[in-house]
Amino acid sequence: MAKVAIKVRDLRTSYGAHVVHEHLDMDVYEGEIVGVIGPSGSGKSVLLRAIVGLKKPDHGTVEVYGEDVTGLEGDELREVQTLWGIMFQDGALFSNLTVRENVMAPMREHTDLSKPFMRQLADQKIRMAGLETAAGDKFPSDLSGGMRKRAALARALALDPPILFLDEPTAGLDPITAGAFDKLVRDLQQSLSLTVFLVTHDLDTLAATCDRIVALGDKRVVAAGTMDELRAMDQPWLQEYFGGPRGRAAAAGVK
Repeated sequence: MAKVAIKVRDLRTSYGAHVVHEHLDMDVYEGEIVGVIGPSGSGKSVLLRAIVGLKKPDHGTVEVYGEDVTGLEGDELREVQTLWGIMFQDGALFSNLTVRENVMAPMREHTDLSKPFMRQLADQKIRMAGLETAAGDKFPSDLSGGMRKRAALARALALDPPILFLDEPTAGLDPITAGAFDKLVRDLQQSLSLTVFLVTHDLDTLAATCDRIVALGDKRVVAAGTMDELRAMDQPWLQEYFGGPRGRAAAAGVK
């Protein structure tokens, strides 16, 4: 059986009186791409933020490769953060830095590598993300939406992390660009043996990239399995999500 890379147990998160998650349990296995779905407001991105330490949970534990990371702060948190890279929905690139400088930012924070070597590594990550090396000299405002996504992916890969978190990676992209990005994620996952935690609402992305899907609802995980398994479940939101025209088309495209 595959090793558990991320284990979430009895998680509770809230903002004031608004409870987002309650008694949430979830496992992510090493080497798989997990797609996290759910209705608007179900806490998909909040769950991601809780796992990586950007949102402190009220209760529960998050283990990454067996280490409880829930209460880590300061240097301890910075050390464990090298285990993952994060690509946020809007890219979250530093607008005043070039693409290359953005990719070098995690290296500056977590390593003592020389600047020339960091530049070489950054250019390698830029190419791995499907951009030309020359894109490293450009600023985020000079890039198209698809290129900014790839630049953000290059930064997420900067420290060669075993885990990759992607928050709505294809949001705002046209179907052709989104399809190319889906293929890139799948190719990188296979070539680098990555574990990928992917928040999305895009049915095509689920069909093209994900080994398993986790559905959130009622403040917890309501279903987990393959797309076919979730489509067969007698759960109202899942039936509506997968049973509509787009869901049927996405499922048909896999076969």
